Amino acid sequence: MAEKKTLIVKCPRCKKEVVYSKENPFRPFCSEKCRLVDLGQWFEEDYSIAVDDFFSMGNINEKE
Repeated sequence: MAEKKTLIVKCPRCKKEVVYSKENPFRPFCSEKCRLVDLGQWFEEDYSIAVDDFFSMGNINEKE
């Protein structure tokens, strides 16, 4: 029988090593606190996703 490998990742917020599995409801974070701090940074726009390429490629129909 094949042995399951344990996936260990670093929490994106605090860099603590954590097991990435169904048993961790906060994955990939180590805790609810780290998950909420990260979410808050998205809300505060500390993080962003570049969208210039998306708009310049004509993916959005401009109103006349």
